[in-house]
Amino acid sequence: MSGHNKWSKIKHKKAATDAQKSQVFSKHVALIAMESRKAGGDTNSPGLSAAIERAKKDSMPKDNIERAVAKGSGAGGASLEEVMYEGYGPGGAALLVQAVTDNNNRTAAEIRHTFSKSGFELGTPGSAMWAFQKTSDGYSPATPLELDDATGEKLAEFIEKLEELEDVTNVYTTADSIE
Repeated sequence: MSGHNKWSKIKHKKAATDAQKSQVFSKHVALIAMESRKAGGDTNSPGLSAAIERAKKDSMPKDNIERAVAKGSGAGGASLEEVMYEGYGPGGAALLVQAVTDNNNRTAAEIRHTFSKSGFELGTPGSAMWAFQKTSDGYSPATPLELDDATGEKLAEFIEKLEELEDVTNVYTTADSIE
């Protein structure tokens, strides 16, 4: 009965949860580093303190937060930049994909590949931005789009694929309500 002990079960469950935490933490590191660069390393700035609070809510260790702040203020070496990609998904829903990256070419290729693999096209700058209004929380649809249940599920699955990419921080859509 090899492989049927308690430790094997715990080991596999821990590996799965650690992988999820790692993905969440890497997104927080990118956001904190970006905000730190904007604020010049000042942890009292509103944007940086909000990013740190979101990371703390997800139980991110203090050491990781401090390293991310140092990375953004110039001690890390790699410079991060915030980029926005635009495209259209299922049912003609406009999508804005926000990412923080140290290599714009790699991130663009990953996002383009995800779009094309799902049968959609990544748009040019300005092709979907017109459908959104900038708010304090990010972007909201100027004219929300109603989708049927099947198309809504396809869109939700596509957004999930995009959010699984390491550099992607937010995905905004014009669809009325995606769970």
